[in-house]
Amino acid sequence: MKIRNVWLTKLVAWSVVAVLKLLFATCRKQFIIYPGTNGWDADCPNRFLFSVWHDVLFFPLLVAKPQNMSALTSRHQDGAYVAEILLLLKIEPYRGSSARGGAQAVRQLLEAAEQRHVTLTPDGPRGPRHELKDGLVFLASRTGLPIVPAAFSCRRGIRFQSTWTDMLLPLPFTTTYGLLGEPIHVPPDLTREEIDRNKQRVQEAMDRLSARVDDWAAGRIGRVDVEEATLVRNAA
Repeated sequence: MKIRNVWLTKLVAWSVVAVLKLLFATCRKQFIIYPGTNGWDADCPNRFLFSVWHDVLFFPLLVAKPQNMSALTSRHQDGAYVAEILLLLKIEPYRGSSARGGAQAVRQLLEAAEQRHVTLTPDGPRGPRHELKDGLVFLASRTGLPIVPAAFSCRRGIRFQSTWTDMLLPLPFTTTYGLLGEPIHVPPDLTREEIDRNKQRVQEAMDRLSARVDDWAAGRIGRVDVEEATLVRNAA
């Protein structure tokens, strides 16, 4: 039974990747990337911790090919599917959560961050949705890598409710949108109070980018408006 389950997981993951690649291939793409933070560029000279809300995780993985990337997923069965999907997309998965395998996953991510970017979903598989947990800031403090807040949306999409998220996927032939904001540097050896303060900084950046990309996707603002807000105001 265990062997059949393993192969079933691989089959499901392969099917999901095939469908998602075909879906995203039909979509137009518009992105504004803060200079020097392009995780899809193999020649990007620096490493980053990319912060992506859980419900739009597939966007950065499929709009283009991530380079030198690792990611964290849970130890539950849903996480097993995601891990297989990541492997098929040439992204190194690490399994763990606050409830199961967290310490081991952190150790692995610390090692991975010495050579790769790391993508994290800071609201986690259990939510609350779009509410930052401590892990991202802790990892930034330990590794010295800056956090790049990232937000994604689409002109027309559908949300799939499940036990672990309300995943957003674009409809075929729509336009997808993405924003990568200014890197956030976190000091080393943070106290509990400092973790909370820096977590609030990242939360506010994620909220700001998410609202901006949703406005852009809905046509409420134009590319020039969102580019100024993302690159100029964040740098002020």
